[in-house]
Amino acid sequence: MLTEPTLEKLKKLNLFAMAEAWTMQKQDAQAVSLDFDTRLGMLVDAEQLCRDNKRLTRLIREAKLRLSAACVEDIDTSAKREIDRALLRELATCRWIVEHQNVVITGATGTGKTYFACALAMQACRHGKRALYTRVPRLIEEMTIAHADGSFSRLLTKLSKVDVLILDDWALTPLRDQDRRDILEVLEDRHAMRSTIFTSQLPSQKWHEFLIDPTVADAICDRVLHNAHRVALKGPSKRKEAARAIEQ
Repeated sequence: MLTEPTLEKLKKLNLFAMAEAWTMQKQDAQAVSLDFDTRLGMLVDAEQLCRDNKRLTRLIREAKLRLSAACVEDIDTSAKREIDRALLRELATCRWIVEHQNVVITGATGTGKTYFACALAMQACRHGKRALYTRVPRLIEEMTIAHADGSFSRLLTKLSKVDVLILDDWALTPLRDQDRRDILEVLEDRHAMRSTIFTSQLPSQKWHEFLIDPTVADAICDRVLHNAHRVALKGPSKRKEAARAIEQ
């Protein structure tokens, strides 16, 4: 058998995982005894699994999640958090992303809003979706710089292509008129086409008041809240609980 030439051809075709799996098969007497179709299926499975893992790794890296280890399975659903478990199961299916819906996560500081958002984004990556995490104060800074250097349109295009955009710490600090208009531009490009996750200490009922300008406030709230799943996290600060556990 012309093993080496075949391996070289597999590598030239970028089928590295298949080449490695084939080499391992040849060293496994049990695998060698299998019929051709079974062995070929195993080689194809090895290549697909490798590519899926590489894609997931790339998606997670590009998402720039603040909490890269977050996952929906580890979200605290104890009674004190008052999380709707049925809603969590629904969000874990990622159907809300396919239907271009939003998620609004509110609660006091330390209740796990960022973790919840990052866990949903991680689940999106597992489903092959592109995600991106950013804090609103940082995004506003980036947009201000983009206006100055002429790259604002490119930034909007970049944000519009992300399947799931996390806007963390929404309504944490007052917005200028330009900031409000810029946020509206981002949401306008994503409306009914992509999904956005908001985290905020401010209940959504007070967003209109926070945005001050009634026209812009109506536009932003309409694009975000009318098709949003709302999660209100309760309970004590998880940071304080962790600090007390360390002290003990």
